[in-house]
Amino acid sequence: MRLGINIDHVATIRNARGGFHPDPVKAAEIAANAGADGITAHLREDRRHISDIDIKALKKSIKLPLNLEMAPTEEMLNIALEAKPERVCLVPEKRLEITTEGGLEISKMDDKKKYFVKKIIRECTKYNINVSLFIDPNIDQINSVIDMGVNIIELHTGEYCNSLNSTKELVRIKEAAKYATQNNIEVHAGHGLNFNNVIDIAKINYIKELNIGHYIIGESIFMGLESAVKTMRNIIDEYK
Repeated sequence: MRLGINIDHVATIRNARGGFHPDPVKAAEIAANAGADGITAHLREDRRHISDIDIKALKKSIKLPLNLEMAPTEEMLNIALEAKPERVCLVPEKRLEITTEGGLEISKMDDKKKYFVKKIIRECTKYNINVSLFIDPNIDQINSVIDMGVNIIELHTGEYCNSLNSTKELVRIKEAAKYATQNNIEVHAGHGLNFNNVIDIAKINYIKELNIGHYIIGESIFMGLESAVKTMRNIIDEYK
């Protein structure tokens, strides 16, 4: 199971005072040396943490695959085609949300929005950029993804992490991951995972990659970024 490290909140700390410290690129390099398999960065429309310059610097400096999270907009498509990350992950975006609150609701999109998502997939594919869709663990959403022609999804694990009935949510994730895999879709997962709740997710053989950010960056305050990444890496490897 691959481990992607989201470095958004290194940029959040930097932006709190302005300037250049701490540097998200340095964080990415530390994560790589500590056992990460990829780096994730979310370029939001309001640029609240990661910036355009960060994306260019990451693509230039790191050797690991770069996963660019972005809203499905014309602006972000143009940025992706210029930066050429190894993968883009399309996510919903609300200006007033603190963090991503859920997955894309593909099944509820009108034809115009679906057409544009297909355009992103088509244009990125021309440049050998893989495209994944961030969705809730829902069979209807997966069926809609199949119709879009996408071969990678990332399941939103936020409800599982925050729910008082995590067992029920875990079953949903397992069923969704199995169904997607049976339909030739590679499954990734992420959002809200920590050293404890990641254990049961790591046991799901259908999931090929986890993308984790906020908890690891937060925990690095106490134990250092290298140790935090290594600890998560070891937990996933132990329970996979």
